[in-house]
Amino acid sequence: MATLDQRRGSPAHRYDARLAWILIAPAVLGFVVFAAYPTLRGIYLSFTSFKVLTPARWTGLANLRHLAHDEMFWKSLLVTVYFVVLAVVIGLFFSVLTAVVLHRLGASTVVRGLIILPFLVSGVVAGTVWSWMLDPQLGIVNLALTKLIDHPILFLGSHGWAVPTVAFISVWKSMGYNAIIIFAGLQTIPPSVYEAGRLDGAGELGMLRYLTLPLLRPILALVAVLTVIGSFQVFDIVQVTTKGGPAGATNMLQIYIYDKAFGQFDFGYAATMSLALFVILLAITFVQLRLLRANESDTN
Repeated sequence: MATLDQRRGSPAHRYDARLAWILIAPAVLGFVVFAAYPTLRGIYLSFTSFKVLTPARWTGLANLRHLAHDEMFWKSLLVTVYFVVLAVVIGLFFSVLTAVVLHRLGASTVVRGLIILPFLVSGVVAGTVWSWMLDPQLGIVNLALTKLIDHPILFLGSHGWAVPTVAFISVWKSMGYNAIIIFAGLQTIPPSVYEAGRLDGAGELGMLRYLTLPLLRPILALVAVLTVIGSFQVFDIVQVTTKGGPAGATNMLQIYIYDKAFGQFDFGYAATMSLALFVILLAITFVQLRLLRANESDTN
């Protein structure tokens, strides 16, 4: 019987190895060009003063010191956190509710397709359409509200309504995708669990609280992490709807980074803020997975 070393040196093994490298070469090349190199380049630029038209000049920790005292950065971070909290809480609530209804009613493939449809719409299109619908003068939403309360609401033009409205648009876009993930998780729960709950006299709300949610902990942790990461990186919807206004009410971190990079051409400092955002996302994801015990389920 041939040894492992003999099999590795055989012509067939060498052919398989070459074929494997040929097949994965496009993916490796794409990762290096579009992910690894930009990431390493961004980390390097975060320690430089780079104004596009001049060579990058190494400044060490100067950008980090400036970041620590940048009031606009911290205000943008607070606005972003407020937006993320709204998007995660509202998004998880409606995603779970939608998934449970689908599971109970046994929705058809067509219904599931309609639910996930908003996720397939680009953020630019979603933001533009909702801007038209929420327009205080011509928007269909405000036309209906005017008949009910006799005055329109400046959803995207008032300081108090801007962030919740943008969060609602973000939830509307991603809710269907999250609901389908949770629905798939519900399919893995044995029907005998609910039968036992009914025999014990549990109602729908009781089974949802004490059976469904604990058994869905890994899925909910996944959805929560994805929602947090996606919410921290929101840009297109905000840029289309409010552009950071009114009066900076929706000036989220991504908008501020974009303005620094492409408005003021301060790519070095923009890279520093991007690196800070990356570290924040790593920390939040780690804490979420630890608190939610994402690798554990009450079925174990």
